[in-house]
Amino acid sequence: MPDSTSAPRSPVSATAEAGPADLTDDRPVYVVGAGPGGLAVAAALRAQGVRAVVLERSENVGASWRRHYDRLRLHTTRRWSALPGLAIPRRFGRWVGRADVVRYLEKYAEHHALEVVTGVEVFRIDRAQDGTGWQLTASGGRVLTGRAVVVATGYNHTPHVPDWSGRDTFTGALLHASEYRAPAPYAGKDVLVAGIGNTGAEIAVDLVEGGASRVRIAVRTAPHIVRRSTAGWPAQATGILVRRLPVRLVDRAGAVMARLAVPDLSAHGLPRPATGLYSRVREGAIPVQDVGLIGAVKSGRVVPVAAVESFDGDAVVLADGTRATPDAVIAATGYRRALEPLVGHLGVLDARGRPVVHGGRAPKGAPGLYFTGFTNPISGMFREMARDARKIASSVSRGR
Repeated sequence: MPDSTSAPRSPVSATAEAGPADLTDDRPVYVVGAGPGGLAVAAALRAQGVRAVVLERSENVGASWRRHYDRLRLHTTRRWSALPGLAIPRRFGRWVGRADVVRYLEKYAEHHALEVVTGVEVFRIDRAQDGTGWQLTASGGRVLTGRAVVVATGYNHTPHVPDWSGRDTFTGALLHASEYRAPAPYAGKDVLVAGIGNTGAEIAVDLVEGGASRVRIAVRTAPHIVRRSTAGWPAQATGILVRRLPVRLVDRAGAVMARLAVPDLSAHGLPRPATGLYSRVREGAIPVQDVGLIGAVKSGRVVPVAAVESFDGDAVVLADGTRATPDAVIAATGYRRALEPLVGHLGVLDARGRPVVHGGRAPKGAPGLYFTGFTNPISGMFREMARDARKIASSVSRGR
């Protein structure tokens, strides 16, 4: 098995030597994942004069964004979604679309002359044998040693479909939301969307507008719904202002704002949630930004129903005992971080498989190991990844 302290340089790094003086010796910092979080860290490290090599298992940067549905737009503003060292072009609009996010990430890697090595999957991270760095076991028999490692494999890493009883024998189509691209294949069809997070809500609206004959959305827990923007004031701005305030205070303010800005949809099968908005955020449930859901529910074009419990032949059995026979079920049931094979043996994950720390702090007992992109804050994921990138670069350059 080959032993290496570096990885081959990719075409986007051809001009990498033109940057600041390199502060590393023979060991770069390895960044695992070429999504926005990983690219931001690599650029911030380069600005500090630290060589960073980004390892990406797919063939392109921004792989997860390439797989998202066509309609998707950032729910955060262009201004507050830019990564360190490069603004998002004004022509992309205030709410940047999926394809333009991909273009931005491609340009970002090129602009910063980042070393991005594609087609390399990292399977496991261990302390280096000499105890002074980290060893990565990767595809192709690679064993790479770096002075530090940044894990940026993404919040939406591995699609999760619940192990519903009978799902393997369902005679209709069953797919995860990660496989959904556009509504055309569902025109004239009866579709049930399972899950009412931002993804499920937006896909449901997309299906209605794309000509599906019937759209139902299965709801286990009623979500908080917020307007993406009110009189020009983005919801993200509010998220930035309140994120460090006491939870109970934000819950109360959120309830008042909801009564003023969002109609009561209880009569349409979608009651107001019983738990406060910020309390839910702290549990990992981000509010649903309205991109047409309110109007679709009020008009009856999207019908909320009980949560999916099981499948029985051509039928979906719901939690209230009713049965539906849709042509297709789209499971908007989230993702797993899937970090256990990579770092689970290091004691750096909590009971839910999330890193115990992120940003510029390394876990106790694991100096030089950093994480970014594994939180979903109401202040905006891109904004927080940009902040994390600067903190990580500062910590690495100081040798912390």
